[in-house]
Amino acid sequence: MNVEHLRLFTRIAALGNISQAGLELGLSPAVSSSHMNKLEDSLGTRLLHRTTRKVSLTEDGVAFLPHAADILENIEVAKAAVGGANVVPKGRLRITAPASFGRMHLIPVIDDFLSEYPDLDVDLHLSDTIVNLVEGGFDVAIRDAKMTDSSMIARKLAPDNRVLCAAPRYLKELGTPKKPEDLLNHRCVNLMGLEAWTFKTLKGNKTVKTKNRFRTDNGEAARDAATQGLGITMLSTWCCYKQLKSKELVQVLKKYPIVNEVALWAVYPSSRLLAPKVRVFIDHLAGHFSGTPYWDKK
Repeated sequence: MNVEHLRLFTRIAALGNISQAGLELGLSPAVSSSHMNKLEDSLGTRLLHRTTRKVSLTEDGVAFLPHAADILENIEVAKAAVGGANVVPKGRLRITAPASFGRMHLIPVIDDFLSEYPDLDVDLHLSDTIVNLVEGGFDVAIRDAKMTDSSMIARKLAPDNRVLCAAPRYLKELGTPKKPEDLLNHRCVNLMGLEAWTFKTLKGNKTVKTKNRFRTDNGEAARDAATQGLGITMLSTWCCYKQLKSKELVQVLKKYPIVNEVALWAVYPSSRLLAPKVRVFIDHLAGHFSGTPYWDKK
């Protein structure tokens, strides 16, 4: 089985396009199609549905994809084992990450990372939708979540501390809440799906179903809306630390910490051995975010 055929197949699965996948690997559309025909012939089954508009995986293609990805990763690990500590990570590293965190905090880290590893290239996919790493052809995911998926290996990078905050002009106009129940009389800016906020109190946890004046699916948009005075919002400190320092936003209900089991993680499939390019990237992130993250330092 030809390794280059497998590499092309995994990229076609991720991109849904034979020509585009071939272009990434320096192959013409004709050569790419020929490689796929040879791979299908060698397996004795059809892996791809081909139409004039798009390419999709057959049932056998879906079943074969994780095995092809494992073979490619194991080859990298085997090369590293032969090369020992002197192996130089190279190739293309494919990362998926939340949109806001990726823009604000990953891109500066990736800049330093690529300077340290000039033989590596990076594809960064930014989306707040959790994607399947294998089906998407990704090497590693950065996730801002509560980790419950036992099929993944996760390394914690940093806590995700959350605070309530609002613009000074909003608080001047409508007052500052003194206890969680006071939020029922305030306008709130919500992230979709996070309308109920839970607080630690002396009498136990207290959950408040907030009244949202404005909802969005993006943390930066919620932050900017609150900065404009639309209402009180709950934000990760990594998203609003600059606005808190500049006093564009003011923290409220400091005496009532938000109950939160979410953290920032680097995740990769447990079925794969850790390829050198993934290992050095995760180590680089862990070193950058270790201790108290810079967004939580006073």
